[in-house]
Amino acid sequence: MNFLNDEDGAVTVDWVVLTAAIVFLPIAAALAVAGGAGDLTTEISSSLTVAE
Repeated sequence: MNFLNDEDGAVTVDWVVLTAAIVFLPIAAALAVAGGAGDLTTEISSSLTVAE
């Protein structure tokens, strides 16, 4: 019953989950910031146009 005591597969799953988090969380954060930055840029542009 060595198969039941083997934990290599569980460690692999942990590393896959951690790697996915390290890769995808910064991408999600960048997309969230990019959306807000685009809106802010539009508001600043409108304010500068009105000020002229």
